[in-house]
Amino acid sequence: MSDYLPKHGTETGVPFTVGATAVTGGRLVEVSTANAIVPASADSIKVVGVAAQDAVTGERVTVFPRSTGVQRLTASGAIAVGARVISAAAGKIATAGASTNSIGIALQAAAADNDVIDVLFI
Repeated sequence: MSDYLPKHGTETGVPFTVGATAVTGGRLVEVSTANAIVPASADSIKVVGVAAQDAVTGERVTVFPRSTGVQRLTASGAIAVGARVISAAAGKIATAGASTNSIGIALQAAAADNDVIDVLFI
């Protein structure tokens, strides 16, 4: 997925510079250094939003902030409707389980890795 727009809400993005690792449009990103982002890691507390497009180190990229909205996010495995989700490796999402860093609620189910589902940011 190279270009990405949120499903609902958060129409205005925020510009960031890509840090040490390239980002993928439609995947979660986290702050890495001052005004720089990288793909979100598992259960990250630093998730700032969703990258609007693919970008490599040093490029500017728009990020749709985590504050509100319904996002189309990529699952790392099965997720039930209504489950709280956390960031997973490579900017994907996973079921929160006992985690304390939930970033949203699944509005659709995911059956497997790489399924794309609607998630309401919280």
